[in-house]
Amino acid sequence: MTVEQIKQEICEVGHRLYAHGFVAANDGNISVKVGENEFYCTPTGVSKGSLTPDMIIKIDAEGNKIEGNLNPSSEIKMHLRVFRERPDVNAVVHAHPPVATAFTVAGIPLDRYILPEAVLTIGDVPTCEYATPSTMEIPDSLMPYIQEHDAFMLKNHGALTVGNTLTRAFFTMEEVEFNAKIMKHAMELGRIQEISEEKMYELMDLRAKFGLPGKHPGYKTAEERAKNPASTLNNPSLK
Repeated sequence: MTVEQIKQEICEVGHRLYAHGFVAANDGNISVKVGENEFYCTPTGVSKGSLTPDMIIKIDAEGNKIEGNLNPSSEIKMHLRVFRERPDVNAVVHAHPPVATAFTVAGIPLDRYILPEAVLTIGDVPTCEYATPSTMEIPDSLMPYIQEHDAFMLKNHGALTVGNTLTRAFFTMEEVEFNAKIMKHAMELGRIQEISEEKMYELMDLRAKFGLPGKHPGYKTAEERAKNPASTLNNPSLK
């Protein structure tokens, strides 16, 4: 892709995040890797619904601006940590999808296997410990999960998704929020019925057969999930 095409794609994803209600005001940020030490990203203080290509800036791996009239978001630190730790990742999206974020506020993990599509694309989504925005606490909070997942919930904050392309990173964000909506509706109806263990292993075989991109945590039984309190809470409402 040309530089102009990359900038245009970033703007389009920003517009879609805003149109979907995944961000409000100047929330959220997007980045794309274009070289070992070069990244295009959205600026601070600009609504994703109003992005234009001339607003996109280029930074280096330390977050220093290389070109552009505006400045990068202070939250670019978590993007750069992902790029450093995951050479397979070429794009990062941070947003505040409201239903998925509400799960983190309620202390309910998004680790239930309820939709085949979500199983194939994102698996269970870990919730990272609460961290103060704009500090190194946020990139540090990703570290327990960064090697096995492409989607991360940030407690009381939002979500971070990654991908080998910007489209993939955005679609993963959509999957996270859609999965959260279905889970919320099921909870309101009074019960969550997960896909059976037997069918889960069939889905894992399909994932391998399809050669789907990105990292995937694989299937964990209820017992295995119960042993990891960092990403699984014992919530009676989910029984």
